[in-house]
Amino acid sequence: MIRIILYIVQVALLVAVAVWLAEHPGEVRIDFLGYRIETSAALVAAAVALLVVAAALIYRFWRSLIQAPGDFAVWRRERRRRKGYRALTQGMVAVAAGDADEARRQARQADVLLGDPPLTMLLAAQAAQLEGDEDAARKYFTAMLDNPETAFLGVRGLLTQANRSGDRAKALELAQRAHAIKPDTPWVLGALFDLQTQAGRWEDALATLKQAARGRQVGEAEARRRRAVLLLAQARAAEAEGRDDTALDRAKDAIDLTPDLVPAVALVARRYLKLGKIRRATRTVERAWAATPHPELAAAYGAIWRDEPALDRFKAFERLAQLKPEHPESHIALAEAALEAQLWGAARNHLEQARKAEPSARVLRLLARLEESEHNDLDAARRWLEHAAVAVAAPQWVCTSCGAVSAEWTPLCGHCHAFDGLRWQAPVRIGGGEIAPAVEPVGAISAPPRSMSGAQPGS
Repeated sequence: MIRIILYIVQVALLVAVAVWLAEHPGEVRIDFLGYRIETSAALVAAAVALLVVAAALIYRFWRSLIQAPGDFAVWRRERRRRKGYRALTQGMVAVAAGDADEARRQARQADVLLGDPPLTMLLAAQAAQLEGDEDAARKYFTAMLDNPETAFLGVRGLLTQANRSGDRAKALELAQRAHAIKPDTPWVLGALFDLQTQAGRWEDALATLKQAARGRQVGEAEARRRRAVLLLAQARAAEAEGRDDTALDRAKDAIDLTPDLVPAVALVARRYLKLGKIRRATRTVERAWAATPHPELAAAYGAIWRDEPALDRFKAFERLAQLKPEHPESHIALAEAALEAQLWGAARNHLEQARKAEPSARVLRLLARLEESEHNDLDAARRWLEHAAVAVAAPQWVCTSCGAVSAEWTPLCGHCHAFDGLRWQAPVRIGGGEIAPAVEPVGAISAPPRSMSGAQPGS
């Protein structure tokens, strides 16, 4: 619109000048070297205008001749750049398609055309990885570290290689370097957290978790759960080193965050018992039992009363069971205490109650023990054991990532090293072998970080 207005203004000015000259005719006379030229003023004005236009055209032609070599060079560079980027694009497509030869060919062509190694090193590294040449890929990734624009991609490539080779120390070093370059990237925080936990660097993992939670990369409930597990891991490490006060404090903090974290409750009860604080140990277990009955809690409760007569221990377990009277674990705990006290009727009653609610192999084995202890009936005991061999597996610590079964809870799965992957649940039994959990695996942080929102009570 503005250009149209300017054009109209220019035309109007020309018309105005022409009209003015027509209304004010005049003559121009030039005497030069004995020559006299006489003409009208309008003709002189037209001649001057034509000379100006001719001079402008001649100047533009001269400039174009002077600039032609440079313009041609720019055109060639632009053409090479377009062809280079086309080669880069085709190379990336080849990588996605798994065509290593085509990817390498396009990488070489892009390198020749663009003359900018940082742009082509990533493609060359990926092509080398497709061919299985990890050494060549490592060289490309390492070279990328020298350029600030590609250093982050180089670190990520080397980190992936370190993870594949199982070099966790190198992977942790690279994750720390990636964190220094881009500290708020979700996958960096996820990888750093996983590697820190696998290295047992619980304090560093807490700091990483705090940063991820502050950036809303981890949900509030998940962050609480992870923090509780990290604190429990610190408590267990402190207990192993003989730092009992630290162990107790960390475990109590873990319970404050996640009251149903059974291993933390058991540790606190154990520490209170060692300090002679029987009432605190008892209240700790009873409070957790009211929410989540668990065999580890029953064992911790039994340790409190281990020096008492068997009948007194049974009475203590009766008080505990009243907190959750219909739960199978309450019946099982009472049955075990009754067996020790030789209260055969009570033991049978509670085992039958437990079998109705949860006919697991664990309950059937206790029935076999009862038959042998009460009647010395080995045939009946054998029949119960035969039933137990094909019964539903009792709940155990099962990794929700790989399905491995663990005899005890640990912060990391002993098989796949997943953090907080163990859950108290019944494994799936196929052909007599316990191979997989009965729930969906918990997804991986990372890239963040792996979600823990599916944590089960009593885990």
